[in-house]
Amino acid sequence: MSLSRHTARFAPSSFFAVSALCAALTLAGCASQGPDHAAAPRLNASQLGLADNQQAGQTPDQAANAALPAADWWTALGDAQLNTLVGQALQGSPSLAASNARFDKAAALADAAGTATDVRGTLSADATRQRYTANGMIPAPIAGHVYNSANVQAGLSWAPDFFGKHSAELQSALGQARAAKADSAAAANQLAAQVARSYVALARLIEQKNVAQRTLDQRQSLLNLSQQRTQAGLDSQVELTQAQAGLPDARTQIEMLAEQITLARRTIAVLCAQAPDAQATLSPRLSALKLQTVPQVLGADLLGRRPDVVAARWRVEAAGSGIDAAKADFYPDVNLTAFVGLNALGFDNLFQAGSRQMGVTPALRLPIFDGKRLRAQLRGKQADLDTAIAQYNGVVLDAVKQAGDAIASVQSLQRQQVLQTESLAKAEQAYAFAVQRYQAGLGTQITVLNTETQLINQRRLAADLLSRQLDTRVALMAALGGGWQDSSLQLSER
Repeated sequence: MSLSRHTARFAPSSFFAVSALCAALTLAGCASQGPDHAAAPRLNASQLGLADNQQAGQTPDQAANAALPAADWWTALGDAQLNTLVGQALQGSPSLAASNARFDKAAALADAAGTATDVRGTLSADATRQRYTANGMIPAPIAGHVYNSANVQAGLSWAPDFFGKHSAELQSALGQARAAKADSAAAANQLAAQVARSYVALARLIEQKNVAQRTLDQRQSLLNLSQQRTQAGLDSQVELTQAQAGLPDARTQIEMLAEQITLARRTIAVLCAQAPDAQATLSPRLSALKLQTVPQVLGADLLGRRPDVVAARWRVEAAGSGIDAAKADFYPDVNLTAFVGLNALGFDNLFQAGSRQMGVTPALRLPIFDGKRLRAQLRGKQADLDTAIAQYNGVVLDAVKQAGDAIASVQSLQRQQVLQTESLAKAEQAYAFAVQRYQAGLGTQITVLNTETQLINQRRLAADLLSRQLDTRVALMAALGGGWQDSSLQLSER
């Protein structure tokens, strides 16, 4: 309502009566929130068997840095070509760009929520030329004639946050924005892991192809020797046919590996947002990749360094703030507006002193008969919190399992590597002896082929073991969060 000149002459008793009435309506208007709701429990580090990896004399940050990878963890593999590929993927990936866009949207919504308690100003101006009816409520001389009218007005509005609703809505929006930022980091970490693991897989295929090529060369040499022995009458056509049969099989293995290499290169190119054939000559070597040291146990800091875990935690915080905002709806909502301006019939009268107008409009909203709807809305927010907590617990369990599985695999592969290295050396030695005996006429071709088969299997196993060690280390670095640090608290300073 607008204040008139008579407002100042209100008696003090009238003012206190109105104030008392407003207070009574305010208290009566607070609808009941219903029974309290106990949120579902969240898993903690001790329940998951995570150790405190902080050693004596170390700060928490030093302990975390000692156990967890750096942010650019893939550089520890020591391959400049891989570093370039990961950089291209992080810069050009459409899926990562979409994830970053979702964060930008969530941050924008948080910025908008932060303006709820700001004083808002408006400025408006309009002009009207109108013929007024001669048979209406407006009397002569205006009735039945055409007049110009104009209005220029400035207004202010303010919604004070007496019961914390706007603050809770802001915290909920900030929680969602922080979760979106962590999701973006999780997507980047996952993309880097995909590129690195595909790179290791390509290196394994190339090494296996090299083994297959060496096998073909050996079988060609064996065929040449068998032809010489057959011509000399030392071998029969049976041994010669056996030697000839080995060549097509070796060539088939090479062709199959060549196909897989082509597909792996195309996969890497697409991950890097390039044309599928852009990496047609990419040829990494397993021997050029370094094996990183890994932690022996999982520390509690895992929960704070995996971006997907942090994202789930922020969604729990956002859901909790959503409950606070829903509870604030049970209390009165106060809005204050004021305006000042000029309004006149006839443009020549607009800027005269008598054309000025002003007013103040306080508004109070009381949820008197809205309790049922508000309680249902609150129960929905409480269910959202329980859902977010359940999802958080699931993400945490998956994170601990992934990292624990990777550590167990790394430790097992290290033991397998020791045994396999010994087996490979024995197979190399046995094959050399078999060839020497065959060349000297003391052994048979069957013996050579059998020892060659064992040697091929050991060489393939050696390439597979090395690639698995590299792959599991990449998986572990990704499972440990990739050295990511949560910087989303800066969103509150935007």
